[in-house]
Amino acid sequence: MMKKSVLTLTLLSLAVTLMAACGAKSAKSAESTVNTESTEVVAEDTDLAPDFELPNLQGATTKLSSLRGKYVVIDFWGSWCIWCIRGIPQMKTYYAKYKDKMEILGVDCRDTEDKWKAAVEEHQLPWLQVRCPNEQLQALAAQYNIEGFPTKVVVDPKGKIAKVVVGEDPAFYTYLDGLFK
Repeated sequence: MMKKSVLTLTLLSLAVTLMAACGAKSAKSAESTVNTESTEVVAEDTDLAPDFELPNLQGATTKLSSLRGKYVVIDFWGSWCIWCIRGIPQMKTYYAKYKDKMEILGVDCRDTEDKWKAAVEEHQLPWLQVRCPNEQLQALAAQYNIEGFPTKVVVDPKGKIAKVVVGEDPAFYTYLDGLFK
């Protein structure tokens, strides 16, 4: 019985440490439903996605509003986040499945430029990629109420926020399947 308790406490401690490494909760978590792996927030229909312009892999910039006319999944991620990396295979599957109906915009957070570029290459990410420099992260995180990583924001073709999912949650993919039926 004692060994079982020690093992349970060790696993619980490990889970808390991993969750903390992938981002801290903000004070604005009252609207969210907490799950050990993810939190889902349903956005208001009238919420426009705050526009931003960030450096891309080609050395230019990409502006979110330039992608209007198509659904956009903004994926706030980082190479240091285990849940972000674990979600890449399924993101690739859904990108291949729906790339004619949606665009994914990966927004790398808390990485150096070199680590970001290496992660995109290592994981062979086929969608658009931008990097949020550390000095811009606090403002962007506040605009999007980022509570942890990954955070996926679905923006409709008119630029309105349709859904926000924090964490790697199978419900996100179910939502995409329902959206694009």
